Amino acid sequence: MTHVLSEDHRIGRSNWLRATVLGANDGIISTASLIVGVASASSTSTEIMTAGIAGMIAGAMSMAAGEYVSVSSQTDIECADLERERKELEDQWDFEVDELTQIYVDRGLKPSLARTVALQLMEKDALGAHARDELNITELTTPNPVQAALASAGAFAVGASFPILTTILSPRDVLVPVMFVAALIFLAILGTLGAKTGGANVFKATIRVAFWGALAMAVTAGVGDLVGRTL
Repeated sequence: MTHVLSEDHRIGRSNWLRATVLGANDGIISTASLIVGVASASSTSTEIMTAGIAGMIAGAMSMAAGEYVSVSSQTDIECADLERERKELEDQWDFEVDELTQIYVDRGLKPSLARTVALQLMEKDALGAHARDELNITELTTPNPVQAALASAGAFAVGASFPILTTILSPRDVLVPVMFVAALIFLAILGTLGAKTGGANVFKATIRVAFWGALAMAVTAGVGDLVGRTL
């Protein structure tokens, strides 16, 4: 009886994980920074909440639109490359065999074996072989624009809801320091979850996310305080 070994690789999660982590991270940082900036300008609680909610909605829509356009552009480029490769296979079959053979030689196969492998793969699926080994396009790396847009928008809204909830629960006079601490905690949790899901180094990911979040909030708070004193 033959046993088929199955390995749990996490590269297949890269597209949606990237969009989700980016959306949530941006939601926490941008909304918390916006609230801190507005609060530093000595605004009322109503103005702070209005700014936070408006920032959440605008940010989620912006993330969705930006991610959709970005991923769609990448998909268009991949489709154009595949169409060009398809035509080359029709017009220059021998050259494409040599090209794939050389790729395998460069990876360590002997020329004779490399050519045999190239021929066998091209007989089965020539375009698939060249897409994978020449263009580095696979099902795992091909992005989905709608999936990426929805993941980014949803993650942004979820991330933004935490600073808004903090604003609701925190007294106005201590909102700025409380928001700093709360946002850093949220970012640390996000970094940990993202690292665990992707199989990356948890400590490194957590520190990276928390550091840049703290920097963004500090700069925004400084600008808000400056504007509040000036106006």
